[in-house]
Amino acid sequence: MEKFKLKIKQSYFYVNNLHLFVIFISLVFVDFTLAMYYSIVSLIIYIGKVFTSKLPIHPSKSFSYKTYTYKKAGKVELKMDIWYPGKDFRNEYPLVFFCHGGGWISGFRNQPNNVSWCKYLASKGFCVASIDYRYGFKNSMKDILADYSDALSYVKKNSKSFKIDKENIVLMGLSAGGHLSLLYSTYNSYVENEEKMYGIKGAVVYYAPSDLNDMFISESKSIFAKFSTKRTLKAIPSEKKEIYDYYSPISWVSQRMVPCLVVHGKLDTVVPFNSSRKLVKELNKYNVSYTFLVHKKGGHSFDTHSKDLTTVNILEKTARYIKKLTYKY
Repeated sequence: MEKFKLKIKQSYFYVNNLHLFVIFISLVFVDFTLAMYYSIVSLIIYIGKVFTSKLPIHPSKSFSYKTYTYKKAGKVELKMDIWYPGKDFRNEYPLVFFCHGGGWISGFRNQPNNVSWCKYLASKGFCVASIDYRYGFKNSMKDILADYSDALSYVKKNSKSFKIDKENIVLMGLSAGGHLSLLYSTYNSYVENEEKMYGIKGAVVYYAPSDLNDMFISESKSIFAKFSTKRTLKAIPSEKKEIYDYYSPISWVSQRMVPCLVVHGKLDTVVPFNSSRKLVKELNKYNVSYTFLVHKKGGHSFDTHSKDLTTVNILEKTARYIKKLTYKY
């Protein structure tokens, strides 16, 4: 019975909430007003989940943050929040440069799940810069990567006033944000761009696609994931495979890559688990230092959707890993 329930939860029908749509259509034929009430309630529940999704660890300390505009792109002001540990008055802090997920077309830096990550990392003694970037609806992957790079350069340039140790930076991201963090570090280490890699001690990536072609294999059952990838890259793999390969971090892994912490849920139906497994094999091939943490029962965004002990252990191991990379602290 448990295996049957698991298959249902991982099915295309369930992952994309098509069962809810079927219920809605059925209600339309029975009672249109009831169908409208059902759709409104479903929408409220969905929004509620988005705005209440947090890590299972809630630090009791108080934290402060400041918001800065790091770039103007046309009429759009791109901002970042810089979080500081509470009641810790050091001259400088190691930095976690944090990038949110959302399929490159949604999400924002101060979404509750991202804020909970910033607070958790700040509670461990790190400064955290959480950034926004342009979306892939009207912009290209090249534009998004330019935002990521410009935000990081902005932090380094202002490191003294921000009390940040620019020689101790760890790149971190969730899902699409993990992809950006991974691509920035693999590509710039591959081409030996010392200026861009200066101070980067490692990368921490949660359930990120290392090979963008994987977003269109059978294990990826999310319509949203396929749509957002296609929208951002302006094509599907069969039309422009060279573009998919170019923007895939796995294409740029080299022996110069910084240490990596790769985290993935084995039951992920949005970004296939195999994408991280392939990345780990490639890191191993080039003798890159890495740690691979797997949640055997975890799906996409398990860090804020699951409250089990395994999730808590992975979060604690993540903090310890970052602390080890920024050994000075």
